[in-house]
Amino acid sequence: MSRPLRVGIVGAGGIVRLRHWPGLKVIEGVTLAAVANSNEGSAHRFLDEVGVRAVVMPDWPSLVASPDIDIVWIAAHPNLHEPVTTRALASGKHVFCQARMARDLDEAQRMFQAAEARPDLVTMLCPPPYGLRNDAFIRRLLADQILGPIRHLRLRSLNASFIDPSTPTHWRQRREVSGRNVMTLGIYSEILQRWFGDIASLEAEGEITTPLRHGETITIPDRLTVRAQFSNGADATLEFSNVYPNPAEESLVITGENGTLTADFAAETLTLLTKNRAELLSTPSELDRPWQVERDFIDAVRNPSAPRPHPTFRDGTAYMRVVDAVESARLTASRQFLEVPN
Repeated sequence: MSRPLRVGIVGAGGIVRLRHWPGLKVIEGVTLAAVANSNEGSAHRFLDEVGVRAVVMPDWPSLVASPDIDIVWIAAHPNLHEPVTTRALASGKHVFCQARMARDLDEAQRMFQAAEARPDLVTMLCPPPYGLRNDAFIRRLLADQILGPIRHLRLRSLNASFIDPSTPTHWRQRREVSGRNVMTLGIYSEILQRWFGDIASLEAEGEITTPLRHGETITIPDRLTVRAQFSNGADATLEFSNVYPNPAEESLVITGENGTLTADFAAETLTLLTKNRAELLSTPSELDRPWQVERDFIDAVRNPSAPRPHPTFRDGTAYMRVVDAVESARLTASRQFLEVPN
């Protein structure tokens, strides 16, 4: 076997502990070579927790510049995604980037342009877990026209994360860190456009329930409603809330001329309603796809002729275009028309 692929992690937080490192460590020929965190102490603590010996870098530029790194694995906050990505690609490193892609569309486009300039390198965004397991089955149901032409979508992403006004400000509520991202808007936009095509226009309204937290002014909404129309004519109502007092919901109701399909993303169930008859659908084993994001990326790095894994940076700019349009629509109280790229 050729020498191991050497991974450098920028931002070894919860998602790395929960998903990415467990997924990487079981792949033969992959080694963790370096970690750069917000401080060296937290990087050392991460390595102690996972039981790995690796170099602790003083900062992310040092990690990206290291000749001993093949892959830069970015799990830091969105404000670092664009600078780390563009520097890593310029240094000849493959890049895996945690969602959200960037703080805004301009940063996302710079990331995409940097990736386009280095087609020899693999780039990938972390896919949202929602609907991932049933993705192939849902796409087949839609392709088979089991619902007929799609008329309306209703997405609900509701939880109580920020309902307590006394809790400290989260990084997702800080503009300098999150930019124009609002709650789960970006990741669900990626899912919806993957399944139903481009969003052509939208309008939005939002509310900031607690505009001041621990002396910090909050300008990112914690309740948001988006009304969107897709290029294929389907319309959608998208509801997001971090101040929802009832049990959390992560669901999508897809209504067509012939019936309705409800995807409960938390329970990973699909319910089909046709002619007043409800049926709980089982995903065929050949279409049931567990989380294997890390292996998909590594396989693409090892096989340059293989299809690039999704979401690509092009997919990311498509959902960041929606994120930007929603913020513009909310601030101007006007309908925004999205330019669909070629």
